[in-house]
Amino acid sequence: MTTLSAPPATVSKTLGSPLGSPRLPLIPALCCAALMPSLAKAQGEQKPNILFILCDDMGWGDLGCYGQHYISTPNIDRLAHEGMQFMQAYAGSPVSAPSRASLMTGQHTGHCEIRGNREYWSGQDTVMYGQNVDYARVGQHPLDSAHVVIPEIMKRNGYTTGQFGKWAVGYEGSWSTPDKRGVDEFYGPLCQFQAHAYYPNFLNRYSTALGDTGVVRELLTENIEHAFQGEDYYNRPQYSADLVHERAMQWLDRQEKGQPFCGFLTYTLPHAELVQPEDSILLSYKRQFTEDKTFGGAPQSWYHAITNVHAEFAGMITRLDTYVGQIMDKLREKGLADNTVVIFSSDNGPHEEGGGDPTFFNRDGVLRGIKRSCHEGGIRIPFIVWWPGHVEAGVRSEQQIAFCDIMPTFCDIIGETDYVSKYQNKRLGEDDYFDGISFLPTLLGDDERQQSHDYLYWEFDETDQIAVRQGDWKLIVKQGRPELYNLGDDVHEDHDLSADYPEKVRELVGIIGKAHTPNKNFNVTLPL
Repeated sequence: MTTLSAPPATVSKTLGSPLGSPRLPLIPALCCAALMPSLAKAQGEQKPNILFILCDDMGWGDLGCYGQHYISTPNIDRLAHEGMQFMQAYAGSPVSAPSRASLMTGQHTGHCEIRGNREYWSGQDTVMYGQNVDYARVGQHPLDSAHVVIPEIMKRNGYTTGQFGKWAVGYEGSWSTPDKRGVDEFYGPLCQFQAHAYYPNFLNRYSTALGDTGVVRELLTENIEHAFQGEDYYNRPQYSADLVHERAMQWLDRQEKGQPFCGFLTYTLPHAELVQPEDSILLSYKRQFTEDKTFGGAPQSWYHAITNVHAEFAGMITRLDTYVGQIMDKLREKGLADNTVVIFSSDNGPHEEGGGDPTFFNRDGVLRGIKRSCHEGGIRIPFIVWWPGHVEAGVRSEQQIAFCDIMPTFCDIIGETDYVSKYQNKRLGEDDYFDGISFLPTLLGDDERQQSHDYLYWEFDETDQIAVRQGDWKLIVKQGRPELYNLGDDVHEDHDLSADYPEKVRELVGIIGKAHTPNKNFNVTLPL
C-alpha cells in the first residue's frame, strides 16, 4: 500500500490571487489543423501520452492556486505554476454522470444521452457479502451505444487505455461498461452510488491479464469481515481511494516509451462520505481545526457518521494532492514526463453532502452556487494543463472552455483532425454531432488560431435548470423562469437583469431552442 504523509504546513501561493487575472479578448474562429505538422515534428514519431486526473466535487476555490487558504495542495499548485491554469473552465454538468458523459462524448447536456444521475440499483435483487446486504446490479444510465467516446478513439489510434476510479456512465451488464467502450484496464467503482462508501464491499475490475472477459466485482475480503453499518464499519481496513490509486500507479509503472498511453484517473475524492485512514494527513488537520463539526450520518445515501467534518474534508483534498505528486514523480522516474500531457480538473462544483460545509472553506471562491446548481459555483471548475515544451509555464487563460471541448482537443493533440467525419455515426444521422471546440491553439500559445464558442449550454433535470453563457452574458432558467446576469461585472450573479434587457433574454432563449433536443429519460422546463 502506498504510504501517504502529511503536507507542508504552508499553502503554495505561487500564482497569487485569481481575482487580479487580466481579461483576454475573444479569439476569432479559425481552424487549428495547421498546427499539427509542426507539433508532430517536434514530438518525433511518438504521439504524446495523456493523463486526465478528474476529481469529484472539488469546487473552483478548493486549491491554493485558485485562492484556498485552509487546505494544502502543493503538488497541484506546482502543476498550475509549471503549466496553464484556466480561469473560466466549465464542467459538463452540475453533477457527476452527465458531466462525465459530456467529457467522453464531446457533447453538451442539451444533446448527449446522459443528462442526470439516473440510477440502476434501487429495487433490484440483493446479494450477501458476509453479513452485509448489497445490490445485485449497480450503475447509472448508459452512454449512447452508437456514439463514439474518447477511449475508443484513442484505442483506434494505437493508444493503450486505462481508467482507474469512478465510471458512472453505464450500469453493470449494459452496453456502456469500460470493457465495451475502449478501455483496456479498469479498476474502481462502476456506480457512483457505490462510491459513496470509501470502505465498500467490492470494487469493479476489468483486466485481461487476470483473465477477465468483462467487468467483474473484486471483493474486498478484509472489509466484508466487518459490518457495513454502525461502529464496526470503521474497522474496515481497505480504503477504496488508496486501492484505486495503487492500481493506477501499477498501471502507470508498466507504461514504457514507444507505446503511447491514455489514462483517466477519476478519483472519488473529495466526494462524501467524508472519511479516510487515521494517518498523518488527517491528524495534521485535526490539530489545525481544533473547533470542528460533527455529522450524524445519512444511511439512505451510505454516508456514515463522522466527528471531524472540516479535518476530514481538508484531508481528502490533501490526500488527492499527494496522489498527484506521486503520479508526477512516477512520470519523471520513467522518463515519460517530457512527452505526457497531464490535465487536472473536477466534475462539478462543491458539495454539502455527508456533512460537507462549502461555506466554511469558501469553496466556491467568488462564485454563487454549489453542486446541482447551474450558477457559476455549480459548473465552473479548476482546470490545469501541464505539458512541458508545449504549454508555457505559469499562464492563466481566460479562454472559455467546457468538458465537451476535451474530445476534439485530444483528437487534435494526437493528429486526428478529421474526427468529425470519421467518427460521426451514420445510424444516428443528423443527431450525432459534436458540440466541442479544440483548445489546442490556446495550449500552444497560438491565440490567433483559437476558436471561441458562440455559446456554452447546460441543462439539468433534477433541479429543472438550464443555463446559457454567451460572452459575459449568462441566462439561467429555473423551472421555466429566466434570469439574466452579466458576469463581466457580476460574477457572483447577484443582479437579475432580465427586466432591463428583454431582447438579450429573447436571444438567449432562442439559443435554448436550438441547443435542446428532447430526451425521454431527462426532462427540463423550457422557457416560453
